[in-house]
Amino acid sequence: MTLLVIGGREVLGRLGEPEPGRERASAPAGEPASVTTTPAGEETAQVPTVHIECVAETCPIVTVRVPGGDVLQHRDMSRGEEVSFYEPELDVVLTDASTVLVTENGTPREPGEEGAREAFTVRAPD
Repeated sequence: MTLLVIGGREVLGRLGEPEPGRERASAPAGEPASVTTTPAGEETAQVPTVHIECVAETCPIVTVRVPGGDVLQHRDMSRGEEVSFYEPELDVVLTDASTVLVTENGTPREPGEEGAREAFTVRAPD
């Protein structure tokens, strides 16, 4: 039953993915699960421009977009869910910055204040 739920969530998640090159891993509490998609020919050891992990039961709306372009994510996340993006520049908006762990180009970002909204831009190193 659990595999059916995970598989269903993954199929629905893939329908909304705008492009490959993004890593997505989500798991219900207590169950590890991981799905990784990368463009052909790229190494999986590539460091994402931004990586976000939900550490609260529910992380309110987490938005990631390419400046002046596509919205890659605009939704709530669940505990243990992780997303990574590899675009050269990204705008990130966290509705409650204390509920997520953010890594920018492999470097952990300071956690935000409880209930505080944070908006920032991350650029991949040259």
